[in-house]
Amino acid sequence: MTMGCETMGGRRVLFVMAVEAEYGPHLRARFTPLLTGVGPVEAALATGMALQDMERQRALPDLLVCLGSAGSRLCPLGDIFQVASVSWRDMDASRLGFTRGVTPFVDHPVDLPLATPLALPLARLSTGANIVGGADYATIDADMVDMETFAVARACARFDVPLMGLRGISDGPGELDHIHGWMELLDLLDERLAAAVDLLPEALARAA
Repeated sequence: MTMGCETMGGRRVLFVMAVEAEYGPHLRARFTPLLTGVGPVEAALATGMALQDMERQRALPDLLVCLGSAGSRLCPLGDIFQVASVSWRDMDASRLGFTRGVTPFVDHPVDLPLATPLALPLARLSTGANIVGGADYATIDADMVDMETFAVARACARFDVPLMGLRGISDGPGELDHIHGWMELLDLLDERLAAAVDLLPEALARAA
């Protein structure tokens, strides 16, 4: 798969997703994404390398869109949300006096605000390296959870590329104990995420 920017509303847009399972036929008809792999380490590495290559070619995107599935016990299953902000639930250096969620000696807030150009519902997102389910949600200060967006946001910050996020709710109520529970709604989310992507050209053209 050859990754590249799409032109939308006069802007260069790079789409980023974790895995092929989330990239269904409706999204395939609209763009070719950078597929990073699962988790914050893979996402930061793949996104950072891609942006560095684009910088060398003087072809950085005007906007990066990170999209895919998310878990939530607050947001309805199957619905699509625009990411208002993203945090990193794994980072905890509070024993050294740092605020939980803040990387020591790096100037970023607990909740990183993202670009929100679309007229879609907003939700706060938490990124981490664990699959969240059941009672684990009670420990997370966010509306929904994923495993990549914060890492992508840090790579974008390094290259001064704006980031927006779109997430469809695949799971959350009850316990998630098998991959099939995550995959059950991916076909529906593919269709609904594609409909959200269709809103981008007009929104970006208005903001130009």
